[in-house]
Amino acid sequence: MRINYFPDTDTLLITFNERKITDTHDLNEDILVELDESGQLVSMTIEHAKRQTDVSEFSYQQVA
Repeated sequence: MRINYFPDTDTLLITFNERKITDTHDLNEDILVELDESGQLVSMTIEHAKRQTDVSEFSYQQVA
């Protein structure tokens, strides 16, 4: 899993795996989900990320 934030466009890209994207669906005008040929989630793109999320407060914790 990889998370990229592009401050110049205020876009957050969350990549869950490296499978080939074959389909994209708009959840709303700012959130897109990208799927593989089996309909499994590959990535999610969030436009206007600062308005949608608290990007500056991102943290990660693995729970056993």
